[in-house]
Amino acid sequence: MDVSAKAILRNAQLVMLFGIVGAHKLEWKLHRLECQLLAKLDKERRKSVTPTIRMMVKLYLRRKLQNENVIPVTAMDNYNLVEALVSPILFSLKLEKDMSDIDEKQLLLYAQMANLVNLILQLPNIDIKEIAENFSKFACNAHTICDSELRSLGTGLYPVISIINHSCLPNAVLVFEGRLAVVRAVQHIPKDSEVSISYVETAASTITRQKTLKEQYLFTCTCVRCNKLGQYDDIQESAILEGYRCRDNGCSGFLLRESDEKGFVCQQCGLIRNKEEIRKIASDIKALSDKALKCSSSGNLQEAIVLYKNIEKLQKEVCHPFSIILMRTWEKLLEILMQLEEWKEALAICRLTIPVYERVYPGFHPLLGLQYYSCGKLEWLLGETDDAIKSFTKAVDILRITHGTSTPFMKELLMKLEEACAEASFKLSSREDS
Repeated sequence: MDVSAKAILRNAQLVMLFGIVGAHKLEWKLHRLECQLLAKLDKERRKSVTPTIRMMVKLYLRRKLQNENVIPVTAMDNYNLVEALVSPILFSLKLEKDMSDIDEKQLLLYAQMANLVNLILQLPNIDIKEIAENFSKFACNAHTICDSELRSLGTGLYPVISIINHSCLPNAVLVFEGRLAVVRAVQHIPKDSEVSISYVETAASTITRQKTLKEQYLFTCTCVRCNKLGQYDDIQESAILEGYRCRDNGCSGFLLRESDEKGFVCQQCGLIRNKEEIRKIASDIKALSDKALKCSSSGNLQEAIVLYKNIEKLQKEVCHPFSIILMRTWEKLLEILMQLEEWKEALAICRLTIPVYERVYPGFHPLLGLQYYSCGKLEWLLGETDDAIKSFTKAVDILRITHGTSTPFMKELLMKLEEACAEASFKLSSREDS
């Protein structure tokens, strides 16, 4: 929906804040109780206490303290909200689905984890079956907590957020301010209309998004984007995002598989590309990707850069210029170059990603705003102040919608823009004086 920034800002004032943020003293009581229980475990069992198990222990301790009126029960913070969440186990039974071998293994794992939680808590009348079911709820209802630049920090359960439905073209976005989950409108939402967020990465083909949603959240999306599945526009978009390019470098067409499946034909110029040629390049890319991952994991960043550049070269031979596969390689290169403080090269790569981000993400998407911000920081660092101002301005236009204007992150961004403008003004006045 094309709406003015002013209308969006008015609507964004209706920000929904969720999450558990109790007073420090109350949180300390919960933390102290958790530490006391974990300290009783022997060394070997303590090694088995994963973050997910700790989250479950905290959930039951919070319920205990709320039942004892030590921690207040609120509309946003009570165990009833957890009970109302969808359980994959019950969902499968309701649909009379047969459990696969993987499901059986998962159920066994939930049971083992539930027994460990029970051992830690030592509470009377605790239902181990209920704990196992709650672990299955975590699997499709927990949220990854991120910082303001969407870097993962951990996992949290926000039952009220889980009530919000998914759309591949959402009208709101979920961000975190510390442990506080914040849902902000990114477009005008008419009265009585449903608020939606995206559960998955939206820069993907419809088939990929549907597969992820089905596997992780057990439903088939019927949003506006997904309803186009199989239509020409959707086939074209999927082929551009995840498919192959024409072998004519001057053609911007996308390829579809021939009816005899011997090759791929360009939908713009009609040129045919041999399937074996594409298969060979794809195999080479896979081999290089495995090596690059090992190098970056072991800290051999210089070698990783060489490998990712070779991957980029091969991908350019087969991938469309707007391919998200190529975009992911640029993202990896950018990350490594930033670590090595290779600022000029990092800026060149960052600029390559911008047109793809602009195409695959809606106008008010936090990832697009953050990419403009990264570009602006590199430009300013390298003395390209005028370009930095343009990038910072684009970042502000998006991130003030998705992140608000009062967070430390946004205040820092606005300060950078102000300082860059002051620097440009000073340079201009200095030239005029001379």
